[in-house]
Amino acid sequence: MFILSNRNLLLDAQKNNYAVPAFNIHNLETTKVVIEAADELRSPIILAATPATIKFSGANFLTNIMKTAAREVDIPLVYHLDHHENIDDIKKSILLGCRSVMIDASKLPYEENVKKVKEVVKFARRYDVSVEAELGKLVGQEDDLIIEKGESQLTDPNLAVDFVERTGIDSLAVAIGTAHGLYKKEPKIDYSRLEKIRKNIDIPLVLHGASDLPDRDVKKSIARGITKVNIATELKIAFSEGVKTYFAKKPDANDPRRYLKPGKEKMKELVKEKIILCGSKNKAEVLK
Repeated sequence: MFILSNRNLLLDAQKNNYAVPAFNIHNLETTKVVIEAADELRSPIILAATPATIKFSGANFLTNIMKTAAREVDIPLVYHLDHHENIDDIKKSILLGCRSVMIDASKLPYEENVKKVKEVVKFARRYDVSVEAELGKLVGQEDDLIIEKGESQLTDPNLAVDFVERTGIDSLAVAIGTAHGLYKKEPKIDYSRLEKIRKNIDIPLVLHGASDLPDRDVKKSIARGITKVNIATELKIAFSEGVKTYFAKKPDANDPRRYLKPGKEKMKELVKEKIILCGSKNKAEVLK
């Protein structure tokens, strides 16, 4: 297939009460893990890259990995920019072939957030690229993005109406009590707020900070309108644990083809669990 926009994918998820998981990848190995797991479970998939990942792997290299991956499998595959703040970087990836982007201007004052998002939407429309933006702020850390506890801000359901109408975005990332990274204590999700947001606007809603979130909360969020679930930190932990276990048994190992394998296997198990949790298993025929 081809690298797709996530627009129609998320609309189908919204209509049929499931969510498409978005897995943060970092390189060829982690990309292959996610794609293989999704292909085996026949799930549509979103491969998300943060600014730090783009810097690490290179925009051109990463885009070409995605293009190759799309040709290798016949499941809906979306290459998505996650939490990007630099408009020029977003435009560069779009011109290289990325078809789904998140412009995160949530740290800015409201009017500046609207202005910056509108600029990205205007450019993205030329290339049939879907745009996600965020209203509110999630506490925690996502790569180089850090929001302290005192800076967190939940999404205003009424303001969300104005934000969506003025920006023309395709999906909205909401802040309802989740956080980036691992939870130090059980999160308190504001389901009432989520329900009000869902009632007020009709575009797909995105849940960030789903790593380490109890399964029951993920399911309840999907039941109340979430159609895209972002998972990052848990994947890194699973991969690294697999590699650490290998070195604990074979401390003199030096062949990455061997010591990366258990990391990939461990991560793949987790990816499959999340696909099943989101209800996207066997939904790969959606865009065919």
